[in-house]
Amino acid sequence: MAVSRAKKTEQVEKLSNDLQKVSSLIVTTYSKLTVAQDFELRKTLRSSGAKYAVVKNTLVERAAKGTKVEGALKDLSGVTSIAYTEGDPVALAKALAKYAKDNPEFTFKSGIVEGRVVSIKEIESLATMPSKEEIYSKLLFLLNAPAQRLVTVMGAVGRDLAVVVNQGVEKKKFKEA
Repeated sequence: MAVSRAKKTEQVEKLSNDLQKVSSLIVTTYSKLTVAQDFELRKTLRSSGAKYAVVKNTLVERAAKGTKVEGALKDLSGVTSIAYTEGDPVALAKALAKYAKDNPEFTFKSGIVEGRVVSIKEIESLATMPSKEEIYSKLLFLLNAPAQRLVTVMGAVGRDLAVVVNQGVEKKKFKEA
């Protein structure tokens, strides 16, 4: 069934509005995916805060004009789908890489992370990175560790003095006044 010109215009406008806000996008291709596999992918991406759409190459190219992701969406050919997010690009890459590992018919074409075009190898290496939350927690641990050690050392002086005095009292080393 052919899609009318008005419907195509509406699709382009909706996609363009979504792509204006996007910071990271991964262009993928698939063949022989079943409806159940597609549903599983969409569910996985939704849980990571991303969106997924199967798109027509010419329509997505029009929708991307003037956006940060325009570079990755030019001169597309074949079956194309896009996964995009306004949030954490690592979570998006991890979700897609895990899915691609389980389904070899699903592959990457290109991507954009924080406005920079990335290769397929860079997308795969991005998927192995820790998430923003993990990096923040490690950074906070590293900032907090020296302060914890300093407090422990400062407390040890008083504690050691108290132990020595207590041992002296127990062994009656002090004279009564």
